[in-house]
Amino acid sequence: MATEPFVRNGFIMTSARSKEPVGVYETVSVHFEDLDAYGMVHHNKFPFLFERAFNSYLIRKGFPFGRGSGSPEMVQVVRSMQLTYDVPITRLGEVQVRFWLGHVGRSSFTYEFVILSADRETVHARGTRAMVNLDAGTLRPAPLTWDLLEFSRPLMSDELLATLQAREPRSASPAGEGSPVQ
Repeated sequence: MATEPFVRNGFIMTSARSKEPVGVYETVSVHFEDLDAYGMVHHNKFPFLFERAFNSYLIRKGFPFGRGSGSPEMVQVVRSMQLTYDVPITRLGEVQVRFWLGHVGRSSFTYEFVILSADRETVHARGTRAMVNLDAGTLRPAPLTWDLLEFSRPLMSDELLATLQAREPRSASPAGEGSPVQ
């Protein structure tokens, strides 16, 4: 299958500046334990392929993992995940995962992703993962911070970025703290 799944509402998702597909590509490995009895990647392993790609991206960008890292007052949790399977992965080796931010709300955001063959010619699966930003003390939804959005900028289309900037002017401190949308 060609890259037509990247088309949304008749338009290919690109950045106005680069004309390349929005988001990033990460290469991840399909491991033996990902396969089922038929030699195909088991359906419950596809979220792990996305997670491996996403974590690889975060590590490459210097995101701190572990206790005491990141923002101690905020935590992001998965609200929902949706997957559509197109073509089975039938062997070990590498696949490409392309992901980007498709939506950013007041306290939540949604990643969209496509799992592709290593040559990017075959779409194996596509999906979304919605996340909610929580206040670590109350575990209630909390506004996204500009720091988090700035870190996520490479995953946003120009249109999404413009929408966020138009929603509310940045009224935060010069250090970039505060919420983009209250």
